[in-house]
Amino acid sequence: MPRPFAIALCLCTLPLSVHAQSFDCAKASTATETAICDSQSLSSLDSEMAALSWSYDQVPMMMGASGDRQDAKQSFLTKRDACGSDTTCLTQAYDTRIATLKSEISASMQDYCTAIQLC
Repeated sequence: MPRPFAIALCLCTLPLSVHAQSFDCAKASTATETAICDSQSLSSLDSEMAALSWSYDQVPMMMGASGDRQDAKQSFLTKRDACGSDTTCLTQAYDTRIATLKSEISASMQDYCTAIQLC
């Protein structure tokens, strides 16, 4: 297995905390943040999304991709926050973002591997 893929695999399988990692639950100030912090399943999804987002940020990117990544992050936060305390809506928002991140990490690693002629 090429080294970049091994690193991505390791990063994606790190143990996840039961507390939300993308923000401090002690400072939760919105209905959305409170709902995430009050739900073990949503908190786990938030932790998984945060770990994947961090992993994705570690993958070298092609020119112009930085803005796209930031736009996607902001779009997710807007969709997530529009859910308020609706746990079904929040779960769907996280599931969609997690699936997208996994797909983008895989595609970006393949692009990077090809660009540096490792695969």
